[in-house]
Amino acid sequence: MKIVVIGTRGIPEIQGGVETHCQQLYPRIAAMGHDVTIVRRTPYVGASKGMKEFKGVHLVDVYAPRKKSIEAIVHTTLAMLKARSLNPDVLHVHAIGPGLLVPFARLLGMKVVSTNHGPDYDRQKWGRLAKFVLKTGERLSAKGSNKVIVISQVIADILSTKYGRKDTELIYNGVEIPNLSTDTDYIERLGLKPNRYVVAVGRFVEEKGFHDLIRAFASLAPEGYKLAIAGDADHEDGYSRSLKQLAAEYGVVLTGFIRGEKMRQLMNNASLFCLPSYHEGLPIVLLEAMSYARDVAVSDIPANRLPVLSPDDYYPVGNVEALASLLGRKLKAGATPRKYDLSNYDWDNIARQTVEVYRRVLT
Repeated sequence: MKIVVIGTRGIPEIQGGVETHCQQLYPRIAAMGHDVTIVRRTPYVGASKGMKEFKGVHLVDVYAPRKKSIEAIVHTTLAMLKARSLNPDVLHVHAIGPGLLVPFARLLGMKVVSTNHGPDYDRQKWGRLAKFVLKTGERLSAKGSNKVIVISQVIADILSTKYGRKDTELIYNGVEIPNLSTDTDYIERLGLKPNRYVVAVGRFVEEKGFHDLIRAFASLAPEGYKLAIAGDADHEDGYSRSLKQLAAEYGVVLTGFIRGEKMRQLMNNASLFCLPSYHEGLPIVLLEAMSYARDVAVSDIPANRLPVLSPDDYYPVGNVEALASLLGRKLKAGATPRKYDLSNYDWDNIARQTVEVYRRVLT
């Protein structure tokens, strides 16, 4: 089977939840004997510029403007034309922004599977016009795709209620059980001590809620503990600059975007992981923290309400005082490893489920 994938910035080691999803999923599908091509956005390829293959997945770079308001739509148009030239059995479109052009793909004669990673129009960074475009993309991808994959029951309910799409395929995001690092040299260079810091990970955009976390941690001021945030902005803007200023004011450790051994050390030695998001699909970074057996403190948005977590892990989203109280209780209890049942989030099983969706599209 020949599959072309669009809607992601690309792989490997490119910041973002959809990007992590694709990096884990498609090498597994390629290893099952399928021909997989991912179309990448040129501004993000970085050190992997010119790379033609990653773990059996073909990589094709297509132009995208580095302007968030038009980046996705321009790249998706060009990527669909490139995909048509590759003559795939299935075009897999990720996210509702690129989903705006699902009808165009169908007009080009392609079979389309779309994955809805969540209602992106809920993100604070988008203005009124952008939110309208994203809602339109949600509607057109829901109604126009041959098959629709959703990563949470919350998203399935949205598409059923709003568009009558009741045959969505629920396939969760996944997580790999990590190879734990015993080294601490990287975190020590950051001025961090094992089990004496809180960690958060994500892009520097308003809906991630890192401003709430910094203020909550500063008000708590736990003796002997630090706060570390791994990530950065895709597009530097007023919010990301103000967040970095706030972090500097309160002595927060900012690592930038990291992967590999650096991330393993940062996660494995944290006392507590915090996800203060206002919006998520099904957060891979939360699953990753759980795979390290870290205790967690998370906002109570629907996407974060995983059955393997307890009510004591949540606080009301946006409530800085409640977040500070939760951090205080968790840190007082100490860094005790937790065992979570992550069997529903196995990438190998997710790959098999995804291929089965492709097969049903072609029958």
